Amino acid sequence: MVKKLLHTRYRVIDLEKTVSFYKDVLGLREIRRHTSGRGSQLVFLKAPESDEEIELCKFDQSGPVVVGPDLMHLAFEVDDMEEFARSAAAKGYPLSDGPHPNGRGGAIAFIDAPEGYEVELIQRGRDS
Repeated sequence: MVKKLLHTRYRVIDLEKTVSFYKDVLGLREIRRHTSGRGSQLVFLKAPESDEEIELCKFDQSGPVVVGPDLMHLAFEVDDMEEFARSAAAKGYPLSDGPHPNGRGGAIAFIDAPEGYEVELIQRGRDS
C-alpha cells in the first residue's frame, strides 16, 4: 500500500523556460535539480504550502513532447484571482479561460504553461 503522493512529473523540451514559468509566474520554489543516471535533466519545484513536488524532466532521447488537449492539469489555490491574473498577464501569461465564479464566493480559471500544459487556478470562497 502506498503512503503518500511525492511528486508528479512533466516532461518538457525547454526546461529553463518552463522552470521560469513555475517560479516567476506561479511562485513555486525550486527544491533541487540534478541529472539522473539515465541522463534526464530534472528540476523539482514546490508550492509554498504543499508537501507534493512537481518534477520537470528534459530527456531528449524520449522524442518529442506531445501534450494532448484537455488530458490533465495541475490545480493550484490562489488568494486573489484578479491580482494573480494581472501579475501573470504582465509576465506574458494571460488567463486562457475564466475566471468563472464557482457559486460559493470563489472562482476558477486556467492558464497555459509553456509547451501546452494547462494549469487550473482556484480561489476558494468564504464557504469552502
